[in-house]
Amino acid sequence: MSFAALLQWVSPALPVGGFTWSRGLETAVERGLVHDARSTRAWIEGLARHLVERVDAPLVARAHDAMARGDHAALAASSWRGYALRETAELRAESRATARALLRLAIDLEVLDRARFDDPTWEALSSCQLASVGTIAHALGLGRQDALRGYVWTWLESSVTAAVKLVPLGQTDGQRVLRDLGRDLDALVDRALTIDDEDVGALAHGFAIVSALHETQHTRLFRS
Repeated sequence: MSFAALLQWVSPALPVGGFTWSRGLETAVERGLVHDARSTRAWIEGLARHLVERVDAPLVARAHDAMARGDHAALAASSWRGYALRETAELRAESRATARALLRLAIDLEVLDRARFDDPTWEALSSCQLASVGTIAHALGLGRQDALRGYVWTWLESSVTAAVKLVPLGQTDGQRVLRDLGRDLDALVDRALTIDDEDVGALAHGFAIVSALHETQHTRLFRS
């Protein structure tokens, strides 16, 4: 599959509603935890290292591998695991809403055939953004590393975009943060691919707390 396919599926123009989620950043800004370019970079970098590297990217890879083997039982198990590792109602809502939007688009663009999946597998897949990304990447003919690079880049870009709106940051400062974070992208993917099944998981208590607090935050721009 061409490089253009990867660019299309990681584009912020992809109509899956990614711009509506801040993943707790809105509360982190309100509470003063994130307030400038330096704290923005530290916040996003910490989540990239402790959450994306240890949960998100490994589960995207496992979904990709399950599709390569034609193992729908493993795909469903990975999907429910990814959903369970979203610790708050808003994070689970994001996982499910984004997964369904991705899968709907993949069907409309004739990347996936719904008939290939039984109902239990499809229900699981429709609950997990991570598994959906891995499944679609495999269907596009993308390798595991490219699938993970695409996912991580999209995660970084959407996080910085939210920060530009919320902190707020100037556009140039936002691009500096994204440039600096992007320098570790390949190394992060390489590390993620070495994580064993029993080590998939994260301790990111502060992230879970601000995500939970966001659910009752009085003024909100974002859905999470």
